[in-house]
Amino acid sequence: MTFHSDPAAQTFRVDAVNLSTYLRVVARRFAQREAISSGTNSVTWAQLDASVDALASALRSRGIRPGDPVILQSRNSIAFVQTMYAVWRVGAVVVPVNFRSGPSEVAHMALTSGATLMVAQSEFRKHIAAATEWGALPLGHMVIEDDEPFDLSTSTVQEAEPIHDVRVDQNHPAWYFFTSGTSGKPKAAVLTHHTLGFIITNRLADLTPGTTQEDVSLVIAPLSHGAGTHLLSQVARGAKIVLAHSKPMDPAEIFQLIEEHHVTNFFAVPTILKRLSESEGHGEYNHSSLRFVLYGGAPMLTRDRDHARKVFGEKLVQYYGMAEVTGCMTVLAPHEHAAVPADETGVGPAGFARTGVELSIQDESGVERAPGEVGEICAAGLAVFAGYLNDTAANEKAFRNGWFRTGDVGYLDATGCLYVTGRSSDMYISGGHNIYPREIEECLSHHPRLEDVTVVGISDAQWGEIGVAVCVATEGPVPSEREMTDWVGDRLARFKAPRRYVFWQELPKNAYGKVAKTEVRRLFIKSET
Repeated sequence: MTFHSDPAAQTFRVDAVNLSTYLRVVARRFAQREAISSGTNSVTWAQLDASVDALASALRSRGIRPGDPVILQSRNSIAFVQTMYAVWRVGAVVVPVNFRSGPSEVAHMALTSGATLMVAQSEFRKHIAAATEWGALPLGHMVIEDDEPFDLSTSTVQEAEPIHDVRVDQNHPAWYFFTSGTSGKPKAAVLTHHTLGFIITNRLADLTPGTTQEDVSLVIAPLSHGAGTHLLSQVARGAKIVLAHSKPMDPAEIFQLIEEHHVTNFFAVPTILKRLSESEGHGEYNHSSLRFVLYGGAPMLTRDRDHARKVFGEKLVQYYGMAEVTGCMTVLAPHEHAAVPADETGVGPAGFARTGVELSIQDESGVERAPGEVGEICAAGLAVFAGYLNDTAANEKAFRNGWFRTGDVGYLDATGCLYVTGRSSDMYISGGHNIYPREIEECLSHHPRLEDVTVVGISDAQWGEIGVAVCVATEGPVPSEREMTDWVGDRLARFKAPRRYVFWQELPKNAYGKVAKTEVRRLFIKSET
């Protein structure tokens, strides 16, 4: 037998596992175990699988075919999960959008993705109308009136003819994952069944090892993004899913659900984890069942991370990643939070490369930098996405010599631990010095009278650009600008110190809990004119 090492010379097809198959396998093994609990509603794995068959049949009858994008807008619900797996069962591509997105934003994503159909809760009719007016959705829309798109008690669902999961190859797209759009319009990152299959395996190995059907996973963040990829790994093991519903997030509800359902893991963005750990009621509930508290999606200040450790114990699991690498770049395990220190500037560790992922720190020309030297963080491996949908220019910018360029800046120490020092787009040049705000923000975060802070670069006639620290003060007197200047001057090089300090009631954040620096900059400039 002759083996061809050149993929172009291969004449055989290599299939991936359809993501819907993971649900099918679990439904056979744990048919009568509870799969999802959502308020007063719950379904078993057998019921969930049967309803996915029924919905998949309905999608086919509407004309959905393999490869067709289906846009999904819903708050976290059983219906959301059903729709995802039904779309995959027929070989179509799910396009989840954050439920907080506005009508024009959703219309843009519908056009960008080429969505043929929209599935949405009834409260999002304006979004459906906008997408339709923009010329998207040739197959129309389906409205979810309740928590389930089908009444699970009816014989129609109970007797639904099983639909075989469509066979998919390694390049078959499963999810068009829209970036958070912090710098420009959101782009659709193409995630394949093959890539997400790797992510399931990686999460179980690196983030929640030992997960079984006895585990219980609480969903707090929107399933349209990081929480959705976490859910895939939990479904693959048959872990029960519990959906939180408070709007806005109520820490008391979260801790009550943890105690009631004996939750063993949950994922939260840093802003949510901070709110949970600082809530007054966390001591009123028993959260000892927790094994893993995952956080990622944005930098977390060392001060806030350490406080969360005091509340939850050594159960925090930090991971660093982004949509384009399916959130899969590094992990800092619970025991490493205490063992791996912050660097001399106060920036905490992001962790070590995940299994099956390779990291490289590179200069502007793609040359790899030595340990300890700062450069652009690049990644390679099965977690890397298949490129942006229909965006050649963005793909050419994002990839170089086989490496994905994150746009983040940092360094690897001698042990291979990654420290993220900033975002290249956040950098500003003041008096000829390249300045990354992350280090300054870490320094300011330790000021006892600051609740939150971000630093942005603003054009200046004398210095080219200056740093402006936009702060949120704790209760009590607002610190003076002189006090803030002295605080930073005692801790950082003088050229890094912000030239201005302003105090706002709150910092604007996007739908994913990240500080919207573009909006901060715009609002500051507007306030100065």
